[in-house]
Amino acid sequence: MQINKKMSEKTNIRIGVSIGDLNGVGLEVVMKTFADERMLDFCTPVLFASNKVIAFGKKQFGIDFTYNGIVHLNSIIDHKINVMNIWRELPPIQLGVPTPESGQCALDSLSAAVAALKEGVVDVLVTAPINKKNIQSESFHFPGHTDYLAQELEGDSLMFMVSDELRVGLLTDHLPLKDVVKNLSQELVEKKIRLMEASLRMDFGVIRPKIAVLGINPHCGDQGVIGNEEEKIIHPVVQKLYKEGILVFGTYSADSFFVSDYKHFDAVIAPYHDQGLIPFKMMSFGKGVNFTAGLSKIRTSPDHGTAYAIADRGIADESSFRQAVYTAIDIFRRRNENEELIANALDVNSLDKGFLSKEKGD
Repeated sequence: MQINKKMSEKTNIRIGVSIGDLNGVGLEVVMKTFADERMLDFCTPVLFASNKVIAFGKKQFGIDFTYNGIVHLNSIIDHKINVMNIWRELPPIQLGVPTPESGQCALDSLSAAVAALKEGVVDVLVTAPINKKNIQSESFHFPGHTDYLAQELEGDSLMFMVSDELRVGLLTDHLPLKDVVKNLSQELVEKKIRLMEASLRMDFGVIRPKIAVLGINPHCGDQGVIGNEEEKIIHPVVQKLYKEGILVFGTYSADSFFVSDYKHFDAVIAPYHDQGLIPFKMMSFGKGVNFTAGLSKIRTSPDHGTAYAIADRGIADESSFRQAVYTAIDIFRRRNENEELIANALDVNSLDKGFLSKEKGD
């Protein structure tokens, strides 16, 4: 039997990078991350931007940055920084100011990076921050990356914020608060819990994940006195999945859960955005990663936005973007390890069946 080199041992994982809003801190944190040559020992960055944009960044931020400029993806050199030129001229850059042009450039970069991801030219995608307003267009009418990627990659997704201290997934993500309850359903709750449980096993190596579900109302509704969404929508799903063998518990009151209860679980599901992200960012800001779970391809991003207020000062901290790269690589390797284990198990089963058939024939 021929043994191929394991994908989980791949040392030149290709990282597709969308550059985000050029007027924010995206360019700076991307360049600072990959200016550290040690990063190239285990990955090959492919930045979807242009030589002129990188030249601007080198001058603006004083970053020593050696790269391979390309116009075709088949010219990628492994263990080098590759810049895929998607613009001929330097786009108008006004650091700290959201403009229609910076929104269009963010979409250009994202579209090109996603196309390369779908084609398998890059292994994973790490996205720099966008402005959700100025990126809107006929081809982008989404509240953020997560929903856009779910459409492009044709799958169900879960916005999953992860760090060493805490993992938080959201039942609803970028919705106005007034629309949260009307978008909650038993079907949605079940889908998101199943996505989280599968991701914890496949992407994070948790063998028997324990998941906590937060209530949506104060004190989880106090038995219906101040809301009944927990009793009508969430509890029936939790009970159903627990009977199936999924270790899901709740609901828990969000006002006290993050004092210490979170430590007893592998992940938490929050019904709405700020309920989950406020405690996450208080514990993990600068170290956290936004992971789009549930899709066939891997996408991560830093836990911050465009940060226009500091975009022209050269002081942006690249730690979260670097951690997003590490997380994408870890998940890529873990998924491939799982696929190899399944494939090996199938091979063993086939051999056993063949041996038994031969014995019967004898």
